[in-house]
Amino acid sequence: MKDLTWIKENYIAHRGFHSLDKSIPENTLLAFKKAMDYDYSIELDINVTKDGKVVVFHDINLKKLCKVDVNLSEVTYDEIKDFHILNTNEKIPLLSDVLELVKGRVPLLIELKPKGDNKLLCESFVKTMSNYDGEYAIHSFSPGIVYWFKKNQPDIIRGQITEYFNDDHKMNFMIKQLMKRMSFNYFTKPDFINYGIKDLPNKYASKIHKKGICVISYTARNNLEYHLVKKHYDNAVFEFFRPEIEEH
Repeated sequence: MKDLTWIKENYIAHRGFHSLDKSIPENTLLAFKKAMDYDYSIELDINVTKDGKVVVFHDINLKKLCKVDVNLSEVTYDEIKDFHILNTNEKIPLLSDVLELVKGRVPLLIELKPKGDNKLLCESFVKTMSNYDGEYAIHSFSPGIVYWFKKNQPDIIRGQITEYFNDDHKMNFMIKQLMKRMSFNYFTKPDFINYGIKDLPNKYASKIHKKGICVISYTARNNLEYHLVKKHYDNAVFEFFRPEIEEH
């Protein structure tokens, strides 16, 4: 039986406890250390390099954070391991580096980014996690990735990330409709849903929540947003504030 208690109840720091002024960059060992200082669970993003190394990095391109215009899928880890993130001493960590840092102290909510070789990403991820004893779950925008875990690793907690995609002008209209209605759930059977906060509350999320499926949200940036989600659903991933401090 899968235990989703921590997903419903823990404080979950988005991309680690990074800072608005970017002095603590997202998805870095520093941000993860800060999250653990407060005993927060950690949400993080992973991608895969050309040589199959699982890196903790949100974007498919390094331009925004490393000032180098290359895609992760086109480089090996050795080619990028010394790049600094923004104006800090932080570098792009391997997922294995994060696992060595965390060592099961807090649960990990790991997003697989569907922008490269998804099969390579999934297989490399499972290999990396094979000897890890801590609690973790995966989630992804890609129903294909969620389905891969249903088929190949059914015991791993899996979640579907979705929203209305109103700002995505490249996505096909029908795909948007299927995604916001979570129509792919029929095939992928996710254990939880992570719904975009700007589209909550809505009838689709509420309907599935009433059926007993865990619904969380991304990303609360203040106490008001955090508690709005908690009022209707289970939990919200947060950033840039400390919810337990501002509750009182």
